[in-house]
Amino acid sequence: MKKVLLAIITIVVLAGAIGLVGCDSGEVKLMTENGELKINLNSQSEGIWVSGNGKVSVTPDVALLSVGVEVQDLTVAEAQAKASEAMDAIIAALKDEGVKDEDIQTQQFNIRKISEWEVVFGEGEKEEIVGYRITNIVTAKVKDIETVGAVIDAVAVAGGDYTRIDSIGFTVDDPMPYYEEARAQAIEYAKAKAEQLAELSDVKLGKPTYISESSYYPSPNYLRSDVDFAGEGVPAVETSISPGELEITASVQIAYAITD
Repeated sequence: MKKVLLAIITIVVLAGAIGLVGCDSGEVKLMTENGELKINLNSQSEGIWVSGNGKVSVTPDVALLSVGVEVQDLTVAEAQAKASEAMDAIIAALKDEGVKDEDIQTQQFNIRKISEWEVVFGEGEKEEIVGYRITNIVTAKVKDIETVGAVIDAVAVAGGDYTRIDSIGFTVDDPMPYYEEARAQAIEYAKAKAEQLAELSDVKLGKPTYISESSYYPSPNYLRSDVDFAGEGVPAVETSISPGELEITASVQIAYAITD
Protein backbone atom coordinates (compact mmCIF):
# COMPACT_ATOMS: atom_id res chain seq x y z
CA MET A 1 0.00 0.00 0.00
CA LYS A 2 2.88 2.36 0.81
CA LYS A 3 4.39 1.71 -2.63
CA VAL A 4 1.09 2.66 -4.30
CA LEU A 5 0.85 5.90 -2.31
CA LEU A 6 4.44 6.82 -3.16
CA ALA A 7 3.76 6.16 -6.82
CA ILE A 8 0.62 8.31 -6.78
CA ILE A 9 2.51 11.17 -5.12
CA THR A 10 5.19 10.90 -7.80
CA ILE A 11 2.59 11.05 -10.56
CA VAL A 12 0.92 14.10 -9.03
CA VAL A 13 4.26 15.89 -8.79
CA LEU A 14 4.97 15.06 -12.42
CA ALA A 15 1.48 16.06 -13.58
CA GLY A 16 2.69 19.54 -14.49
CA ALA A 17 5.49 18.11 -16.58
CA ILE A 18 3.08 15.80 -18.38
CA GLY A 19 0.99 18.82 -19.36
CA LEU A 20 4.07 20.72 -20.51
CA VAL A 21 5.07 18.04 -23.00
CA GLY A 22 1.62 18.12 -24.54
CA CYS A 23 0.04 14.98 -23.13
CA ASP A 24 -3.57 14.94 -24.36
CA SER A 25 -4.80 12.09 -22.17
CA GLY A 26 -5.86 12.87 -18.62
CA GLU A 27 -5.60 9.21 -17.59
CA VAL A 28 -2.45 7.63 -16.16
CA LYS A 29 -2.11 3.85 -15.72
CA LEU A 30 -0.08 2.46 -12.85
CA MET A 31 0.80 -1.22 -12.46
CA THR A 32 0.59 -2.43 -8.86
CA GLU A 33 0.81 -5.79 -7.13
CA ASN A 34 -3.00 -5.99 -7.23
CA GLY A 35 -3.35 -5.10 -10.88
CA GLU A 36 -3.73 -1.94 -12.90
CA LEU A 37 -4.62 1.36 -11.18
CA LYS A 38 -6.07 4.16 -13.32
CA ILE A 39 -5.72 7.79 -12.19
CA ASN A 40 -7.59 10.57 -13.98
CA LEU A 41 -5.65 13.80 -13.55
CA ASN A 42 -8.30 15.91 -15.26
CA SER A 43 -11.38 14.70 -13.40
CA GLN A 44 -11.95 18.11 -11.80
CA SER A 45 -12.33 19.81 -15.17
CA GLU A 46 -14.47 17.23 -16.97
CA GLY A 47 -18.23 17.14 -17.38
CA ILE A 48 -20.84 19.85 -16.97
CA TRP A 49 -20.55 21.98 -13.84
CA VAL A 50 -23.60 23.89 -12.67
CA SER A 51 -24.82 25.69 -9.57
CA GLY A 52 -28.32 26.16 -8.21
CA ASN A 53 -29.98 28.23 -5.51
CA GLY A 54 -33.14 27.70 -3.49
CA LYS A 55 -34.94 30.12 -1.21
CA VAL A 56 -37.82 29.72 1.23
CA SER A 57 -39.58 32.60 2.99
CA VAL A 58 -40.60 31.77 6.54
CA THR A 59 -42.78 33.54 9.10
CA PRO A 60 -40.93 33.49 12.45
CA ASP A 61 -42.57 31.56 15.26
CA VAL A 62 -40.18 32.52 18.08
CA ALA A 63 -39.22 35.92 19.49
CA LEU A 64 -36.02 36.54 21.43
CA LEU A 65 -36.24 39.43 23.87
CA SER A 66 -33.21 41.07 25.44
CA VAL A 67 -34.56 42.60 28.65
CA GLY A 68 -33.36 43.46 32.13
CA VAL A 69 -32.54 46.25 34.55
CA GLU A 70 -30.04 49.05 34.96
CA VAL A 71 -29.65 50.68 38.37
CA GLN A 72 -27.30 53.39 39.57
CA ASP A 73 -26.79 54.35 43.21
CA LEU A 74 -24.17 55.72 45.60
CA THR A 75 -22.93 52.31 46.77
CA VAL A 76 -22.69 48.85 45.26
CA ALA A 77 -24.88 47.42 48.03
CA GLU A 78 -27.69 49.91 47.41
CA ALA A 79 -27.55 49.45 43.63
CA GLN A 80 -27.42 45.68 44.00
CA ALA A 81 -30.46 45.57 46.28
CA LYS A 82 -32.58 47.63 43.89
CA ALA A 83 -31.36 45.74 40.82
CA SER A 84 -32.04 42.37 42.42
CA GLU A 85 -35.57 43.33 43.44
CA ALA A 86 -36.40 44.72 39.98
CA MET A 87 -34.87 41.72 38.20
CA ASP A 88 -36.80 39.25 40.35
CA ALA A 89 -40.00 41.09 39.41
CA ILE A 90 -39.13 40.92 35.70
CA ILE A 91 -38.37 37.19 35.84
CA ALA A 92 -41.68 36.60 37.62
CA ALA A 93 -43.49 38.63 34.95
CA LEU A 94 -41.86 36.59 32.16
CA LYS A 95 -42.98 33.36 33.80
CA ASP A 96 -46.49 34.69 34.35
CA GLU A 97 -46.65 35.37 30.59
CA GLY A 98 -45.77 31.76 29.80
CA VAL A 99 -41.98 31.94 29.34
CA LYS A 100 -40.38 28.78 30.78
CA ASP A 101 -37.35 28.66 33.07
CA GLU A 102 -35.21 26.97 30.42
CA ASP A 103 -36.03 29.76 27.96
CA ILE A 104 -34.58 32.49 30.20
CA GLN A 105 -30.80 32.90 30.07
CA THR A 106 -28.51 35.55 31.55
CA GLN A 107 -26.86 37.48 28.74
CA GLN A 108 -24.99 40.21 30.61
CA PHE A 109 -24.22 41.18 34.19
CA ASN A 110 -21.78 43.87 35.26
CA ILE A 111 -21.01 46.40 37.99
CA ARG A 112 -19.26 49.60 37.01
CA LYS A 113 -18.13 52.56 39.01
CA ILE A 114 -19.26 55.98 37.81
CA SER A 115 -16.60 58.64 38.05
CA GLU A 116 -16.23 62.35 37.50
CA TRP A 117 -12.86 63.93 36.85
CA GLU A 118 -11.95 67.25 38.40
CA VAL A 119 -8.88 69.31 37.60
CA VAL A 120 -7.14 70.29 40.88
CA PHE A 121 -4.53 73.04 40.70
CA GLY A 122 -1.08 71.61 41.30
CA GLU A 123 -2.36 68.01 41.40
CA GLY A 124 -3.71 67.45 37.90
CA GLU A 125 -6.87 65.47 37.34
CA LYS A 126 -8.53 63.88 40.34
CA GLU A 127 -11.08 61.08 40.11
CA GLU A 128 -14.21 61.25 42.22
CA ILE A 129 -16.48 58.21 42.39
CA VAL A 130 -20.08 59.39 42.32
CA GLY A 131 -21.84 56.02 42.23
CA TYR A 132 -22.08 52.50 40.86
CA ARG A 133 -24.15 51.16 37.98
CA ILE A 134 -25.42 47.59 37.84
CA THR A 135 -26.72 46.09 34.60
CA ASN A 136 -28.43 42.71 34.45
CA ILE A 137 -29.79 41.51 31.08
CA VAL A 138 -31.44 38.22 30.13
CA THR A 139 -32.54 36.71 26.83
CA ALA A 140 -36.09 35.40 26.95
CA LYS A 141 -37.42 33.06 24.28
CA VAL A 142 -41.11 33.71 23.64
CA LYS A 143 -42.59 30.77 21.71
CA ASP A 144 -46.06 32.25 21.34
CA ILE A 145 -45.36 35.04 18.87
CA GLU A 146 -48.81 36.57 19.43
CA THR A 147 -47.98 37.39 23.05
CA VAL A 148 -44.74 39.31 22.44
CA GLY A 149 -46.35 42.74 22.91
CA ALA A 150 -48.01 41.68 26.15
CA VAL A 151 -44.72 40.21 27.44
CA ILE A 152 -42.88 43.47 26.76
CA ASP A 153 -45.57 45.45 28.57
CA ALA A 154 -45.47 43.12 31.57
CA VAL A 155 -41.69 43.41 31.79
CA ALA A 156 -41.83 47.20 31.66
CA VAL A 157 -44.38 47.35 34.46
CA ALA A 158 -42.48 44.85 36.62
CA GLY A 159 -39.11 46.57 36.28
CA GLY A 160 -40.46 50.09 36.61
CA ASP A 161 -37.97 52.89 36.07
CA TYR A 162 -35.07 50.43 36.13
CA THR A 163 -36.31 48.50 33.09
CA ARG A 164 -34.10 47.98 30.05
CA ILE A 165 -35.59 46.53 26.87
CA ASP A 166 -32.62 46.35 24.55
CA SER A 167 -33.73 44.44 21.48
CA ILE A 168 -36.14 42.02 19.85
CA GLY A 169 -35.10 39.20 17.52
CA PHE A 170 -37.15 36.74 15.49
CA THR A 171 -36.30 33.20 14.47
CA VAL A 172 -37.77 29.78 13.68
CA ASP A 173 -37.83 27.06 16.31
CA ASP A 174 -37.34 24.19 13.81
CA PRO A 175 -35.70 25.36 10.56
CA MET A 176 -34.84 21.89 9.20
CA PRO A 177 -37.98 21.39 7.02
CA TYR A 178 -37.28 24.76 5.38
CA TYR A 179 -33.64 23.82 4.78
CA GLU A 180 -34.82 20.65 3.03
CA GLU A 181 -37.26 22.58 0.85
CA ALA A 182 -34.63 25.15 -0.14
CA ARG A 183 -32.10 22.39 -0.88
CA ALA A 184 -34.59 20.54 -3.10
CA GLN A 185 -35.23 23.74 -5.06
CA ALA A 186 -31.50 24.30 -5.51
CA ILE A 187 -30.86 20.78 -6.82
CA GLU A 188 -33.85 20.94 -9.16
CA TYR A 189 -32.65 24.25 -10.58
CA ALA A 190 -29.09 22.98 -11.03
CA LYS A 191 -30.30 19.84 -12.81
CA ALA A 192 -32.49 21.88 -15.17
CA LYS A 193 -29.51 24.04 -16.09
CA ALA A 194 -27.31 20.99 -16.72
CA GLU A 195 -29.96 19.40 -18.95
CA GLN A 196 -30.28 22.58 -20.98
CA LEU A 197 -26.51 22.90 -21.37
CA ALA A 198 -26.25 19.28 -22.50
CA GLU A 199 -29.04 19.73 -25.04
CA LEU A 200 -27.56 22.94 -26.43
CA SER A 201 -24.13 21.32 -26.66
CA ASP A 202 -25.52 18.17 -28.32
CA VAL A 203 -24.16 15.83 -25.64
CA LYS A 204 -25.77 13.29 -23.36
CA LEU A 205 -25.97 14.10 -19.67
CA GLY A 206 -24.68 11.45 -17.29
CA LYS A 207 -24.88 10.97 -13.54
CA PRO A 208 -23.57 13.49 -11.00
CA THR A 209 -19.91 12.98 -10.15
CA TYR A 210 -19.62 15.76 -7.60
CA ILE A 211 -22.13 17.50 -5.32
CA SER A 212 -21.43 20.32 -2.86
CA GLU A 213 -24.07 22.06 -0.76
CA SER A 214 -24.15 25.06 1.56
CA SER A 215 -27.13 26.46 3.44
CA TYR A 216 -27.72 29.83 4.97
CA TYR A 217 -30.05 30.56 7.84
CA PRO A 218 -30.03 34.17 9.02
CA SER A 219 -29.22 34.78 12.64
CA PRO A 220 -32.07 36.34 14.62
CA ASN A 221 -32.77 39.80 13.25
CA TYR A 222 -32.42 41.90 16.38
CA LEU A 223 -34.15 45.26 16.33
CA ARG A 224 -33.56 47.98 18.84
CA SER A 225 -36.61 48.48 21.00
CA ASP A 226 -37.59 52.01 22.02
CA VAL A 227 -40.84 51.52 23.89
CA ASP A 228 -42.59 54.55 25.34
CA PHE A 229 -44.68 53.93 28.44
CA ALA A 230 -47.11 56.42 29.94
CA GLY A 231 -49.01 56.59 33.17
CA GLU A 232 -48.11 55.11 36.55
CA GLY A 233 -45.91 52.35 35.21
CA VAL A 234 -48.75 51.02 33.03
CA PRO A 235 -48.48 51.03 29.21
CA ALA A 236 -50.99 53.34 27.55
CA VAL A 237 -51.66 50.71 24.86
CA GLU A 238 -50.35 47.23 24.20
CA THR A 239 -47.05 47.31 22.35
CA SER A 240 -47.46 46.31 18.69
CA ILE A 241 -44.84 43.92 17.28
CA SER A 242 -44.49 42.74 13.65
CA PRO A 243 -42.25 39.68 13.08
CA GLY A 244 -42.11 39.99 9.28
CA GLU A 245 -40.43 37.16 7.33
CA LEU A 246 -37.06 35.38 7.23
CA GLU A 247 -35.37 33.82 4.21
CA ILE A 248 -33.66 30.41 4.36
CA THR A 249 -31.44 29.70 1.36
CA ALA A 250 -29.44 26.76 0.03
CA SER A 251 -26.84 26.61 -2.73
CA VAL A 252 -25.47 23.56 -4.54
CA GLN A 253 -22.72 22.94 -7.04
CA ILE A 254 -23.01 19.77 -9.11
CA ALA A 255 -20.78 18.19 -11.75
CA TYR A 256 -22.49 15.89 -14.24
CA ALA A 257 -20.61 13.40 -16.38
CA ILE A 258 -20.93 13.51 -20.17
CA THR A 259 -21.71 10.06 -21.58
CA ASP A 260 -21.25 8.77 -25.10
